[in-house]
Order: sequence, then C-alpha cells, then structure tokens
Amino acid sequence: QVQLVESGGGSVQAGGSLRLSCVASGYTYSSYYIMGWFRQAPGKEREGVVVIYTGSRRTLYADSVKGRFTISQDNGKNTLYLQMNSLKPEDTAMYYCAADQNVYGGRWYEPKRFGYWGQGTQVTVSS
Repeated sequence: QVQLVESGGGSVQAGGSLRLSCVASGYTYSSYYIMGWFRQAPGKEREGVVVIYTGSRRTLYADSVKGRFTISQDNGKNTLYLQMNSLKPEDTAMYYCAADQNVYGGRWYEPKRFGYWGQGTQVTVSS
C-alpha cells in the first residue's frame, strides 16, 4: 500500500517562499511513476500544479505557477519536493501530493488519473 505524507505548509506573506515535502512509502521509488502536486482552494475544484515523471524527470507545470514553483525529487529519500517562490494570495490552498504507476494514464492535470494521494498540507498566503 502506497502512502504519501506531505509537510511544509504554513502561512507566509505575498512574495515569500515555502518548500513542501512529500515522503513516499510502501513501494520502491522506481523509474515508472508519475508524481505531482495538486491544490484545492475552498469552493474550487482540485487542480494540477506540477508533475514529474520519475524516470525521465520530465516536468509539466500549470501556467499559473511557471517560473515560480519548482518540483524536484530525491530518490534516495523517496521524497518529492515543491519549492514555491514569489507566492501570491491566489496560491492559498490545500496542497496534495499524488502518485500513480501508470505514466500513460491520462492528462497530467486531471486528479482522476492518480491513484494515490496524501492527506494535504495547507498553504496560506496573505497580502
């Protein structure tokens, strides 16, 4: 059973930075996964922020975060990171880590293509 545990959320002022972490357990961190970050603000649908294909390290970002957020992985620690810089109030949301073994399973930004989810970590950006 794959488990994902996020941490690193918090409250910051606009322009600040945070780094989220997602520790994966229950499987071997291999070359055949897609992993990523999603977020969900109150009253809104869950949206894809960024994904990484762990084998090729190919990344895909939502336009809203390009140039500000960076995804990375540490295979030795089975950990996925999201470095968030130049944060804006509209980045306020619950952030979720997601993973799936099927790298060909659909559009990267669709939550339904991911089979494993963390519990989320809250990010609040004040103006």
